Amino acid sequence: MIKKSINQWAFAKDTVKECMELARDAGFEAIELTLGEDGEITPSSSEQAIRALRETADRIEIELSSLATGLFWSYSLMSDDAETRKKALDVGKKELEIASWLGVDAVLVVPGAVGVDFVPGSEVIPYDVVYDRALAAVKELACTAEQLKVTACVENVWNKFLLSPLEMRDFVDQVGSEYVGVYFDVGNVIPTGYPEHWIRILGERIKRVHFKDFRRNVGTLDGFVDLLEGDVNWPAVMAALREVGYSSYATAGMIPPYSHHPEALICNTSRAMDYILER
Repeated sequence: MIKKSINQWAFAKDTVKECMELARDAGFEAIELTLGEDGEITPSSSEQAIRALRETADRIEIELSSLATGLFWSYSLMSDDAETRKKALDVGKKELEIASWLGVDAVLVVPGAVGVDFVPGSEVIPYDVVYDRALAAVKELACTAEQLKVTACVENVWNKFLLSPLEMRDFVDQVGSEYVGVYFDVGNVIPTGYPEHWIRILGERIKRVHFKDFRRNVGTLDGFVDLLEGDVNWPAVMAALREVGYSSYATAGMIPPYSHHPEALICNTSRAMDYILER
């Protein structure tokens, strides 16, 4: 059975403990924690501090589904600047290490970008250069992933790269590691395709799934809406997930929090996921 999870970015809470408690109270079985420049989980966090968060989750009785980070938008694995690429690799390796301390077996990896419209001033790198750099970088991350027994999950994001399920499939296969898979984001596909097609093509390569919804006729970041309010064909998505035997976590990626009564977003998302998961 697919387990119901939610990403920490959906919360307007001050502490990880508060996020965990609200997620549990709203009916989530798990939460996806996040690594950032600031907060309780950063690249400089001690092993002791991270393991204490795991103990907190155990006391609260909520699972940790995976670890995500937005730092790959600040430090691209594909940058023309060698120091930036090195920083990005260091971030990826630290993310894998922190995940191992948390006792989770998967992390989200953004494999660089050809261009990013929503990041002002971001570099534009030739597609073929990005492919070669991404392949080399993810292969290097795979070595750390294999040592730590944590899967590096490449996500389909709005990075003008790996734009089809066939390309994503072949990219992961070229890396050639059982500890490199796909973090499939349902909503991110909607402007250009159909998530149910991606799921069937990627199959067992999918190690984690993000649930988001999107309205095609908007076409910008403003098109992301609450679950069940967009154009995702959820019955088709669930049929495809069942068909490929997916049984791990479905993590809601709802950002940003509501301006007023932000806890309502958590509760509304939980209820929508119950309908999607047919509970």
